[in-house]
Amino acid sequence: MQALSSTPQIEADRRLLNFKDYEDYLDSLVTPMDKCYLRSTIVSRNIAELGYRSSGLTLSREQFKKRVAAVIMFLSPPYKPYELCSEGLKGGDPIMTELALRERPNRVGILSTIIFLRMVTKTGREISGYIDYHHRLTTTDFKPFFKSGKKIYPKPTDLGFYHWGKKVLVNDSLNYKALMDPSKGLIFQNRFDRKIIIVDPDSDPGSNTKKKRIFSKMYEHVVLFDHVVRQRI
Repeated sequence: MQALSSTPQIEADRRLLNFKDYEDYLDSLVTPMDKCYLRSTIVSRNIAELGYRSSGLTLSREQFKKRVAAVIMFLSPPYKPYELCSEGLKGGDPIMTELALRERPNRVGILSTIIFLRMVTKTGREISGYIDYHHRLTTTDFKPFFKSGKKIYPKPTDLGFYHWGKKVLVNDSLNYKALMDPSKGLIFQNRFDRKIIIVDPDSDPGSNTKKKRIFSKMYEHVVLFDHVVRQRI
């Protein structure tokens, strides 16, 4: 997946890694004249810490530690293992099987699946939406879906949301930008390889993308758009 972009603050604070500790940082601000006249390392550091030996901001001990920690976190983010929610799935509705097959490649960023769901509520209202599968996996516990068949509902925060008689919403997600094309209508641009996914049923879904209709007893209509993510050159 695409590397995270650093902020100007992170770039500026990279220099702090050159100091072994806060005292070493203060020593870098001490002048030769301080060493000559004060003849005390502790006093020289105290003067530097008070800000008298820097034209810019002199960091406090707490600020120094926080900024160094932020740079280290950016350069070497901790690995967070994940648990597959679909582990051990046996049988179930076809949509459960299909999403189980796609869970791991979506989590690691090889595949990016957009789920189109259309359903009818108990009151007879139609709800439909486009869901960024990877984004939902990071924000929602899918175990109830895979273990007991609890339905996934389109939400107003998804890529696309339609509630008959109430609202139509379009949003960006973790992996996609939602765009409107004059001829194709709603389309999605993958943030990592910039490829366009076309969800118009009468059009080809686009480069590196395949669509598959799933016949499910849980939903009126299900279509999966599987986009193979390519690294940007």
